[in-house]
Amino acid sequence: MTFSILARDPETGAIGGAAATGSLCVGGWVLRGDPLSGMSASQGASPSTFWGDDVLNKMRGGLNAEQAVQQIVSSDTGREYRQLSALDPTGAAAAFTGAENQDVKGSRVFSDGIVAGNMLGGNAVLPAMEAAFSAASGRFDSRLLQALAGARDAGGDFRGLLSAALLVLHPERPPLTLRVDFHPDDPIGALDQLFHRATTGDYAEWAQQVPVLADKERILGSGPIDFR
Repeated sequence: MTFSILARDPETGAIGGAAATGSLCVGGWVLRGDPLSGMSASQGASPSTFWGDDVLNKMRGGLNAEQAVQQIVSSDTGREYRQLSALDPTGAAAAFTGAENQDVKGSRVFSDGIVAGNMLGGNAVLPAMEAAFSAASGRFDSRLLQALAGARDAGGDFRGLLSAALLVLHPERPPLTLRVDFHPDDPIGALDQLFHRATTGDYAEWAQQVPVLADKERILGSGPIDFR
């Protein structure tokens, strides 16, 4: 019931994901990530949040994305009702789409990323999502949002959209985790507005002082933040 993108920025090493759906709370259900493990998106007719967490654990243990997805999927008898995509820390990606998910469904792997979805409004949605991300310029996190908009404009979820989310991670930066859990008109537009508020002004300045994975004792004055 969702479309999502997972990607790695080869210039900065940041990893991120974005998702939108015609149901509620897509960020809490779908997106998972860890700077040392990679990113995952677990979605579908009966999405498993366990899949999202477990595939990250497999990749942190040394498996690549394809190996991790295969191990997680093969042991679940309900797999045909689920969809999973994963991106490992090197930027390699893999996905599984169960046959019982509603069409249009599928995934597309590209350099340093993957797009996936089900209940899509047409066959053009995933190619449009990939193309929008690849053609976008500027900050990595902004490019992920542009990918969501590209998918929406190409047909999106055929029921319409109610929620959208963004997650961007880097060892030297605080997590950027933004969610619009319900918006009856344009959750992607609302997420874009929240993104601009969160990455400019007082909030962004405050985020300069919080601990990060590379500096767990960081305090005010450690330097400017850059979410690219």
